[in-house]
Amino acid sequence: MRPIAQRYWDDVAEGEGLPGFSLELTMTRMVLQVSGTQDFYPVHHDREFARSGGHPDIFINTAFIRAALARLLTDWAGDEGFVRRLAFQMRRPHLLGDTIRVAGRVARRWLDGERAAVDLDVWIENPRDGIATPGSATVYLPRRGGRAG
Repeated sequence: MRPIAQRYWDDVAEGEGLPGFSLELTMTRMVLQVSGTQDFYPVHHDREFARSGGHPDIFINTAFIRAALARLLTDWAGDEGFVRRLAFQMRRPHLLGDTIRVAGRVARRWLDGERAAVDLDVWIENPRDGIATPGSATVYLPRRGGRAG
């Protein structure tokens, strides 16, 4: 595992992209996400049940989506960063067999009193729908030279 470089507010530029990552939604990953989140509703692991409800297949749950977006933010912000806010909309499902892309972009950097804040547009996309889970976040970052952050 690679060490996460510390991100500093002073070095952030509006419009900058977050590196992001991709995940293949294999059957193993689907079962692990059900087990890990303890969300045993069958639409997340039983293909026949999901299809009988009108879904094309099983899909990842809310906790997995939240965790993927949180990983994006914490990987980008580094150990001294702090995720202040995360919001997202689940507009389309991410299905078994999809390779999802979790990504983001800096929307604004600003000072929240003494805190150095960054607003981000974040999202998860899949091959059918493009951006199926749009979101936004605010992250506090440290400043260079020991200034408040």
